Amino acid sequence: MRFVLLDRIVALEPGVRITAVKNLSLAEEYLADHFPGFPVMPGVLMLQAMTEAGAWLVRKSEDFAHSVVVLGQANNVKYGQFVEPGQTLTVSAEMIGQNDEETKIKARGTVEGRLTLAGRLTLRRYNLAGSRPDGANADEQLRQEMRKLFALLYQPDPRWDPVPSP
Repeated sequence: MRFVLLDRIVALEPGVRITAVKNLSLAEEYLADHFPGFPVMPGVLMLQAMTEAGAWLVRKSEDFAHSVVVLGQANNVKYGQFVEPGQTLTVSAEMIGQNDEETKIKARGTVEGRLTLAGRLTLRRYNLAGSRPDGANADEQLRQEMRKLFALLYQPDPRWDPVPSP
């Protein structure tokens, strides 16, 4: 199942950093089970938010050159506090290294300036054409879908983003 967790990208400096937000609503179905009577955002979804932010940074930084960007490894992930309905998780990710196949990201999440989680992520990036004969068509379709979604998530606002992308 494919879903988008982040609500909006608020700042972006391609090749350097990104900031995005996730507004947690009580209407999100998983909160009924996590935990009954004490709804909080699951830690794995907080990690997903950091991963998504990092993936958008990678995609935009290399002009969507790779159709697939996935979490390869999460290291030193530490959780500081719960994220509850009505709160906004602000996620920032910064590139700290890259080679031909992987990008290393330092990421963190905050609620009202208080640290909720932090970690270092390794994102793997590749194209399906490298492993499937029909992959080039799938790559192009994925790139187009990601570009459309990116355009919905990121609409530069100079109040938030002093370095809007072209």
